[in-house]
Amino acid sequence: MGVAFLGVGLLFLHSDNLSSIRSQHSRMQHLPRITVWAWERREDLRDIDPATTAVAWLDRTIFLDSDGLTVEPRRQPLLLPASTALSRIPVVRIETRNSPELSDASAQAVAQAILQASGPQMAALQIDFDARRSEREWYREVLLYVRSALPADIPLSITALASWCSYDNEWLHSLPVDEAVPMLFRMEPDRRSASALGRLGSPELAIREPRCSSSVGISTHERWPAQLAGKRIYIFPDAGWHHDNVKETVRQLW
Repeated sequence: MGVAFLGVGLLFLHSDNLSSIRSQHSRMQHLPRITVWAWERREDLRDIDPATTAVAWLDRTIFLDSDGLTVEPRRQPLLLPASTALSRIPVVRIETRNSPELSDASAQAVAQAILQASGPQMAALQIDFDARRSEREWYREVLLYVRSALPADIPLSITALASWCSYDNEWLHSLPVDEAVPMLFRMEPDRRSASALGRLGSPELAIREPRCSSSVGISTHERWPAQLAGKRIYIFPDAGWHHDNVKETVRQLW
């Protein structure tokens, strides 16, 4: 998912306005508290309970470079429960390389490619992009185009580096998203960066951004943050769900 390695706990935002922040993102309320991520591996998730667990799977990766845009669809099979009650969340990964053209035209083209991942049973749409500082305004334009084209009742979620949710959060304020999921795993580079900037006065990074306050991304093989109560939890399987028991993992978090 485009981050590197954790060994650090995090402090979450505490605010009297937390309930009002959550109410602003009411589109998320119908989703289960737990979501399992399924990345580019063969995954069999037919045993999960749709009443307790949603599935967010890598649907496609969009590559943008100096030659233009390329879309690579998911290659590995994904087996899901047949139940219509299952909350399905396609995830679109964006990767930029080799001096891409960050223009309004490319923002529209990427947005259109993202929207092709949507489907009639989609419960939400999630975008995964490790935007550099120089790409943030362009990313905002992409999200605006996507949000304007999505049905009004469909939530728009993005993944977020821990630093975006902590000391580097101002640019998130204007993003048209229902949640930004702080990825609290494989994040040692975030901790080193915070330390170098003098932003790490303790072993923790504080989550200060309201858009990051209602959800959290964790992994199966790294230490989980202590404060998970009341949050929507996304789980990344370090070794794939074939090895990391999905039912047992969900049971521990339930």
